Amino acid sequence: MFELEVRRTFSAAHSVKIRGEQEPLHGHDWQVDVVVRAADLDSEGMACDFHELERALDSVLRPFASRNLNETPPFDARNPTAEAVAQYIAQEMNLCLPARVAIQSVRVTEAPGCAARYVPSPHTQRS
Repeated sequence: MFELEVRRTFSAAHSVKIRGEQEPLHGHDWQVDVVVRAADLDSEGMACDFHELERALDSVLRPFASRNLNETPPFDARNPTAEAVAQYIAQEMNLCLPARVAIQSVRVTEAPGCAARYVPSPHTQRS
């Protein structure tokens, strides 16, 4: 099994509802780490082209950059927690990747020492 990882950072604000209370709007430099896996290498000896992974991640993150997540789909209708952001990125990345590559995990850090990791369940992963 082979794993590749790409990292991107974007700036965005959010206000999370916690125990029924809306916290004040605040911003983060969100760091996103996406790990993908492939069972084997392609004919060029790669699990996947890093540039392809970076383009896919950039495409998923572009709508959120310098925005208020609470006003940006799908988080205009969903609590924009780090966990939800990680899950959304994983689901969207999965649609952009070659069938032979699967999301292993997405880690979203919203502040130093505060990160959420989403690991798709086996039945949602591709191999």
